[in-house]
Parts: sequence; structure tokens; C-alpha cells
Amino acid sequence: MTCVLAVPGNELHAQQLAERLGVSPCPVELRRFPDGEIYVRVDGDLAGQEVALVGSLLGGGDSFLTIAFLAGTARDLGATSVGLVAPYLAYMRQDAQFHPGEGVTARYVGRLMSQVVDWLVTVDPHLHRLDALERVYSIPTTIARSAPAIASYVRSQVEHPVLVGPDAESVQWVSAVAESCGAPYTVLEKTRRGDRDVSITAPETAWNGHTPVLIDDIVSTGKTMIEATRQLRAAGSAAPLCIAIHAVFADALEAELLSAGARGIVTCDTVPHTTNRICIADSIASAVRARLG
Repeated sequence: MTCVLAVPGNELHAQQLAERLGVSPCPVELRRFPDGEIYVRVDGDLAGQEVALVGSLLGGGDSFLTIAFLAGTARDLGATSVGLVAPYLAYMRQDAQFHPGEGVTARYVGRLMSQVVDWLVTVDPHLHRLDALERVYSIPTTIARSAPAIASYVRSQVEHPVLVGPDAESVQWVSAVAESCGAPYTVLEKTRRGDRDVSITAPETAWNGHTPVLIDDIVSTGKTMIEATRQLRAAGSAAPLCIAIHAVFADALEAELLSAGARGIVTCDTVPHTTNRICIADSIASAVRARLG
């Protein structure tokens, strides 16, 4: 038997997963003691069950503590295994030391989480300099792919699409969506000089009536998408549709994208946001079923 527990703030993802697994989410109570410490309680019989905790690490250190406390509680209640379903896997950006004295937080979080849960399912993690999650996580991991859901959306919304990646690291997502759509794709070249300072090389392509669909995995400040949009329009393309897998929006960017010439931006629902239009619950459920066997 499987039990689904929602890390507070992730109830919708937990409900979607539970429905697809044919179970009901187990109620979780989380509150603060007067001194700020976290109280957790699980209202259910977990004895002999495989538990799937559903939640991302957004929100700072308390998110990790909440997951750790829920995992510990589940084991105390007799769970045979406890896994984490993280629609968005945070702390993957800093995967190397770029300057003296920096911490490699991707490695630290992977090491900590591998001591807390038995397995991990996540959607398209930010693997740039790392070629696999196993480089930082010592537990079994499964990646749920967003490409099928994105491709379905593109087919329904865009005539004659050409998929565009803003940089070399985006080719893994862009090529997969293009293959599912039966559409061509191209990848631009990016130079990053800082968190909010990037430049994109103008594309050398003939659009031939195609509408560009610009795809990136994580959008935070949006500078990469904004600059890529400007270069696409300068090269004579139609207004691109921008799609992000993870809407980690640090700044307000929709107005800037429209000003740069974008048709608009839509995102997968891994991170709740008003731009969510693409549901990846089916991919997550398939990955969890494969992990649970």
C-alpha cells in the first residue's frame, strides 16, 4: 500500500498524485510552537505502507526540516519506506565552486536529503555541469519528464512551431519537445556575466513562416528569455511563445517579456504561479509508480 503526504503548501500536487495512484492523501498537521519550532503530526495508519512525501525545497531551510520531520514521523508510525516527490528540486544551481570560498550547496543538500528519504522523484532537475543526480544524491532517483506535456500544449496552441533553446544547456529539453512535436529546433548561444547580466548571440536561421517557441528549464529573473526574445525578433521571427518548466520568478518579468516582443509566457505547474498552463501530474505519477514498483 502507498500513502501520500503533502508537505504544507504542496496539497494540490499531493492530491493530483494520490488520485492517479488511487489513494487518498493522509492528513498532515503542521504548526509552530510559541518559540518558532516546528510541530508535525500525521493523522493516519502508516504501518507497513510505502510513503511518498510531496513537496519542494522552496522557502528556505524550514522546508528541509519539515521534510525531515515528516519522514521521521512516518518511520516512527511504521512506514516501510519514505520517498520524496519534489516537482521542483531546489539547490541545484550551485553545483561547483566558481570563486574561492564558495560552498557547493547542491552537493550538501543532496548529502543531507539522502540521509532523510529512501528515494527521490523530481521533474527535470537543473543538471548543467552535473551529468546525473547520482553525482550529488546517493539514494535511487527517477526523473519525471515534462517534454510530453509541453509538446502536447505546443501542438494545441502553435501552428508551425520551431523550438528554440536560449543556450547549450537547454538542448536536452528543447530537442525532446521538438521530437514529440515533430518540429524543427535550434539552440542559441549565451554568455553569462552575472546573475542578471547575460547576452545571447543572434540566431542565423530562416523562419519560413514558423513561430518560435522559446523553452528553458528555470526562469527566475528572466534575463535569458528576455534577451533571447529580443534577438529572435531582431532576426525577423514572429513573436515567440515562451515556456518555462519551473516558474521560480524572482522578479516580475511578464511585462518585460511582452515589451521585448514575446507573445506571452506559460509554465508547467511544478511551482505554483499564475502562468501555470501545463500540468505534469501524469509524468510524476508514472515516475512514482516505477519507483514503487
